Amino acid sequence: MRPAAALALAAAMACCAAAAQTPRQDFKADIRLSASNYLAYPGPAPGRTLTPAPDSLKPFYISHYGRHGSRFLIGHDEYDEPLRILLRADSLGKLTLRGRDLLRRLRWMRSEAAGRLGELTEVGFRQHRGIARRMYSRFPEVFAEGAHVDARSTVVIRCILSMEEELHELLRLNPALSVSHDASRHDMAYMNYADTAPRATAWTAAADSAATALYDDIVDTVKVMRRIFNDMDYVRRSVPMRRLNDRLFRLASATQNSRARYNITFYDLFDDSDVYANWRAANARWYLAYGCCPLNGGRQPLTQRNLLSRIIAEADSCAALPHPGASLRFGHETVLLPLVCLMNLDGYGLATADLKKLDRRGWADYRVFPMGGNVQIVFYRRGDSDRDPLVKILLNENEARLPIKAATGPYYRWRDVRRYWLQRMENMAKAKD
Repeated sequence: MRPAAALALAAAMACCAAAAQTPRQDFKADIRLSASNYLAYPGPAPGRTLTPAPDSLKPFYISHYGRHGSRFLIGHDEYDEPLRILLRADSLGKLTLRGRDLLRRLRWMRSEAAGRLGELTEVGFRQHRGIARRMYSRFPEVFAEGAHVDARSTVVIRCILSMEEELHELLRLNPALSVSHDASRHDMAYMNYADTAPRATAWTAAADSAATALYDDIVDTVKVMRRIFNDMDYVRRSVPMRRLNDRLFRLASATQNSRARYNITFYDLFDDSDVYANWRAANARWYLAYGCCPLNGGRQPLTQRNLLSRIIAEADSCAALPHPGASLRFGHETVLLPLVCLMNLDGYGLATADLKKLDRRGWADYRVFPMGGNVQIVFYRRGDSDRDPLVKILLNENEARLPIKAATGPYYRWRDVRRYWLQRMENMAKAKD
């Protein structure tokens, strides 16, 4: 077997091992995992420890991109449209007992989010304190006295607050840190930028048709409607079943991100097969929009070439410094997901047109971009004069793999990683849609 093929096979096996528990099994153990991008940050996998660095190597720099923490839903219609539909049906006597109780729950959740659409919740604040605390305890050498932490955020307030919460925690742990922070449109060209060339082909007719066909094949909206309404003739005439189903599943997913998790649930509307089907449909659409799906050219991750190029350039510069510290960046899931696919961490650079088998191939969105999701590239060296650093990459604080030769375990030579990423971007840019 050729070396390149052997490496690809090893990476695929590593990805399969990491995803040995299937999404269906995951949801059975914790239904909240089916929430896709609404998953509240679960933290590092319990019981999984980090692989010790090779002898005499110490961490000296971290390059990071993280999503903001848990938030309320963004748009009024996320709450208002289901409420309008159920209020009208209730006025006509068309709701079941469960439907009438659902109306009560919708009112409660809408009231909780009033005036706070898209804002960080108390859960989100806690998530970032925890991420900063673990980063500090795992890599104390990076945050030694006098180390510099440069933090950048997009101009969205939930991202700014996420950044500030992590910085406050780091400064609480070590007041001697040197910290700079900014949230400026000046940085949006790489912090929250979608390269227009690949985005223009994100939703080809083939991609949209494949997503619709999968949804129609696996999602039973009628079954869910029967739990809410007592007159299916009325539903067929007057209720947008697919859109209402989708809104309610998103609301079910979102309750975990605020105080709603203590008071209400919407998961009683969905049995195990409904949960799995709705997640599969959402997972496929995220893959089509941001993964390497051949149905739309396979280049969607290239939207983040500005960000990855910036990460590489800043790492090269910081690696030459005696005490560089950390570069922390705070943004959104629509950046984090394609970035991970562009890096090809844990096999998320997968290219397949078979959406039905996507999750069986190990591509599961909730493992990449929960609220607070993050990538940490941790640099190691023997001393200030060492110009051949190793790196370990963490995805949501768990060790991730690349399809290239490792120096040892999950540690790679930085020169090999940067060469792989630069070549990957170049090859993807040359590809024809």
